Amino acid sequence: MTQTIAPRVRTLVLLLLAACGLLLTTAGPASAHAALTGSDPQQGVVVDKAPDQVSLTFSEKVALSDDSLRVLDPKGKAVQQGKPFEVSGTTYGVKLHSGLADGTYTVTYQVVSADSHPVAGAYTFSIGKVSVTSVSVSGETAGGGVVGWLYGFGRYLSYAGYIVLVGGAAFVLACWQRGAGVRPMQRLVVGGWLALTASTLLLLLLRGSYTGSGKVGDVFDLDLLGNVLQTKAGAALVSRLLLLAAAALFISVLFGAFDKREDEEKQDLVLGLAIGGTVVAAGLAASWAMAEHASVGIQAGIAMPVDVLHLLAVATWLGGLTALLVALYRSEVPIESAAVRRFSAVAFGSVVALVVTGVYQSWRQLGSWSAFTGTRYGQLLLVKIGLVALLVGIAFISRRWTAQLADTVVRQSKRVAQKERVGSGAKAGADSKGAGSKSSGSKGADSKGAGGSKRDAQLARQRAAVDSARQKRERDADPNRFGLRRSVLAEAGVAVVLLAVTTVLTQTEPGRTQEEADAAKAAASSSSSSSGTSGSAVTLDMAFDTGGTDGKGVVSVDLDPARVGGNEMHVYVTRPNGRAFDIPEVKVALTLEAKKIGPLPVTPDRIATGHWSASNVQIPMAGEWKIAVTVRTSDIDQTTVSKNTQIG
Repeated sequence: MTQTIAPRVRTLVLLLLAACGLLLTTAGPASAHAALTGSDPQQGVVVDKAPDQVSLTFSEKVALSDDSLRVLDPKGKAVQQGKPFEVSGTTYGVKLHSGLADGTYTVTYQVVSADSHPVAGAYTFSIGKVSVTSVSVSGETAGGGVVGWLYGFGRYLSYAGYIVLVGGAAFVLACWQRGAGVRPMQRLVVGGWLALTASTLLLLLLRGSYTGSGKVGDVFDLDLLGNVLQTKAGAALVSRLLLLAAAALFISVLFGAFDKREDEEKQDLVLGLAIGGTVVAAGLAASWAMAEHASVGIQAGIAMPVDVLHLLAVATWLGGLTALLVALYRSEVPIESAAVRRFSAVAFGSVVALVVTGVYQSWRQLGSWSAFTGTRYGQLLLVKIGLVALLVGIAFISRRWTAQLADTVVRQSKRVAQKERVGSGAKAGADSKGAGSKSSGSKGADSKGAGGSKRDAQLARQRAAVDSARQKRERDADPNRFGLRRSVLAEAGVAVVLLAVTTVLTQTEPGRTQEEADAAKAAASSSSSSSGTSGSAVTLDMAFDTGGTDGKGVVSVDLDPARVGGNEMHVYVTRPNGRAFDIPEVKVALTLEAKKIGPLPVTPDRIATGHWSASNVQIPMAGEWKIAVTVRTSDIDQTTVSKNTQIG
């Protein structure tokens, strides 16, 4: 039975690892947990006079470096002077050189938010008039590339190592103390310690490049490493390494002195190990809480202890589940049903703590019901809640198998006791009959004893091996134990995916922060537009004919709100009969001929068949703009049509 299960286990593990790898690789760069909520000059604006400085306002405090804020002229030359500085609160600025020429300037920023995540972006403003700029801002992201992927993998590995280390040790100490002498259980806990230690060292090396240039070559830059050690995230990682040294001492006692003692003597060490292990586990959890989401925002003093409890509950549940899986599949020593029942009770308490702390964290990070579906953080949280619910459902099935297994063990114990009573009576009769013959044959037996003792020992070892194999086959053939194995394996599989989703969630901007930033941007956009003429949505319909086969159609351009500043643009291409027209490419150009501005190119993204869209299309000033649309229906057939419309 075990031989047929093992290939399935390996296949499931490979599939789960592939799924988690897909989650991590598609997560993209770490989302900004501090959002840009305002700027002066504002994005896309045309000012008459060159400003003395540029200032940016974020949703929370950020950490600055010497090149966190840069301002580039149309040729890409830096025009800021001095180091960035804090203006007030969450507003930061940088001085500009005097006498700047007219044209479009690009502001780039790369900072570290208060919860230790990198934030990067760029925008443009113009002095006097809009001009062509050689600066490209499409690649202004933080935490991406190879370094970003490695950092995300390191975070996942650190969470996994912590869960296995803490949960495995708690399982041995609280549920199955005989497991301290089981080699697979020892390897599991030590493996968790090694994974957490290695991932922490990796994160410490990657941190400087991750929050800075993103280059692989900067990973071993000692200057960057020195800067990292002075940050909150660096201090958290160093404290984690120190606590891991204490964890190594705990493991050596658990699998050394504790295992070598008799069952009665072990109780003397249980209390000390429980207290010491809890302190170390809580300290390790605090190394995340002090540098992540819990450390910033509202009620940080409450959020950090709650986050520690949340991590402890997760580790006790999922790490203990992993240990139970190892005990069921890899251990030569059979795990007692009583140990499984004890873990079931511990897991239930962990789930209760997980739900209570999770509800508080969800409220704190989301702030509104709309954020559940309107933000990426909320959508990921819904996935996590669904996985937890699935895990609890499978755990309920495991509890039923545990109860049935316990009943089977009780019945088997009664049968064994009855057989022993019958056997002891038969043995007593046989001993009384053989007492007389034993004395007469003692001399002959003594002469054969030397050679027979070796054969007897060999036969005893063989019988012991046969008995052990028979008992293992009987255990594996037990349908209740087999059912428990399958349900625990399913729990572990869901837990692996849940851990991957949680890792991505920690790298995603909280819903509350995102909604506050969006509201601030909307207010800034509203105030900027109120100073000028307001606009309304504009729709332009233009017929086209590229001259090729099937080259006729109608292109419609919607511009909303058609005023100075950012606009949403939608382009629809239809056939003469009104059906969507699937064409390979559409381009748009905006020109204000009266002021000699443009053409300003717009490359919309394809949304669906016959539908393209572009967001934040900047209109620098009011006037009669020409909107030209280039439509390509094949590799060689294309045409450009245009119309004029008043904007602003």
